[in-house]
Amino acid sequence: MPPLTAREVYQQLRDAALGLRPLKRLEDQSGTVQVDIEQWRFSLDVDGTHLRHCLHCQSPDGREFNGGQRFGTDPVSLLSTWELAQIERLLAATVTG
Repeated sequence: MPPLTAREVYQQLRDAALGLRPLKRLEDQSGTVQVDIEQWRFSLDVDGTHLRHCLHCQSPDGREFNGGQRFGTDPVSLLSTWELAQIERLLAATVTG
């Protein structure tokens, strides 16, 4: 199975930002937030309220995206300023207690 591309992962984040797919926060682990977007599982690097990187993503069919913090390969870097703000807003609104 080919790995997920940054563009495929970005599309899921973009759809969540646009309200097309629900974003569900699963758990937090010291700077890492686990998120589900319609059975796509994400590990996101979050600094306070700011989304920094996508550390890992697994699609419902089992394909994976790992890291990619080099310029242009992180799906978060593909988000527009507005999309990034929307994702950060969604993450803040779904803080687990």
